[in-house]
Amino acid sequence: MTSKSKTSAEFFSDFLCLESASGLILMFAALLAIVCANSALEPFYVLLLDTPAVIKIGALEIAKPLLLWINDGLMAVFFFLVGLELKRELIEGQLSDKRNIILPGIGAIGGMLFPALFYLYFNADDPVAVKGWAIPAATDIAFALGVLALLGSRVPISIKIFITSLAIFDDIGAIVIIAAFYTSKISLMALVVVALCIPVLYAMNKKNIIRKSPYILIGIIMWIATLKSGVHATLAGVVLAMFIPMRDKNDETISPLKSLEHDLHGIVAFFILPVFAFANAGLNLKGVGMDQITHPVPIGIALGLFFGKQIGIFGLCWLAIKLKLAPLPNQMNWGALYGASALCGIGFTMSLFIGSLAFEETGVNLLFDERLGIIIGSLLSGVVGFIVLRICLKEPSKES
Repeated sequence: MTSKSKTSAEFFSDFLCLESASGLILMFAALLAIVCANSALEPFYVLLLDTPAVIKIGALEIAKPLLLWINDGLMAVFFFLVGLELKRELIEGQLSDKRNIILPGIGAIGGMLFPALFYLYFNADDPVAVKGWAIPAATDIAFALGVLALLGSRVPISIKIFITSLAIFDDIGAIVIIAAFYTSKISLMALVVVALCIPVLYAMNKKNIIRKSPYILIGIIMWIATLKSGVHATLAGVVLAMFIPMRDKNDETISPLKSLEHDLHGIVAFFILPVFAFANAGLNLKGVGMDQITHPVPIGIALGLFFGKQIGIFGLCWLAIKLKLAPLPNQMNWGALYGASALCGIGFTMSLFIGSLAFEETGVNLLFDERLGIIIGSLLSGVVGFIVLRICLKEPSKES
């Protein structure tokens, strides 16, 4: 069956399979980065990430080290895919039925608010460290589903849908946070170019242009302009995704959006995210002592991810269910809901990304502290979530 004729349920199933496998590969990439950063390979690892790469066309020049090409360039493709998934889910997927979005939506609010409050409690007095308040607010869907994959067929589809839907809302929150809080000096001229790209994309959508190349060309122009504008370049990917046609108006069986989403899933899951993890997870642990571990930044991030996520997601979901705003999903008990809430404390990819935005221009090296907190908090959340779900889900699911 081709991607053009797949149903939303089949796309969701494919997504879960890809994300689960990607989570396991992400774990390997992160471990490999830590090994490289703590062995004789460390100088080569640093040299690789600091390798300058330049693209110059006339007066236009983009010069960045390899690390920033990964974070600004490859991650724009990741956010493009996030935007495609979001649009599809809102139009005809899990998020098109409000009954499916109330509980994970409420949980996502708690899952962003409480981790940020935990972080601010420890770092509110430091004007530099406070910039990292959004780091523990993110959930890494690939890692979370990777851990779920370790539990096999005992995991009911309702838990996967809950975590995936919550992570989608999390991504929406992250996009808003990046756009509103993590921008540098604004270039009005570059923003004008971005603004001119949007009506062009709108006209292409209305005229039912379904070929991918025109959208990609305008998307590249918009990405460069966004990069030069001071607004983070990855947001161009989200904007572009909103204008990709969901259906060919002349043939309802053709979906340019689903086709593009299908083409990008494997690239993002098995190349872009592992490369990002390898480039950003290299934590040099030589000489690390209690002073580093108990620094307010890693403490705030670790506790925000581990306790903040659990309290925020489970607490608000419990309240919503008790107030009859939403039911407890089928095949989920309170223990499974708590385990899923704990699992959402794995913030790896998006947390690392937001951390790089928060501290890359402060002039103070807090990236070590940020990575340490993310790894500790995500590791604890993954272990506890796995143990709780393994205890609560004793019998294999008949749906799997």
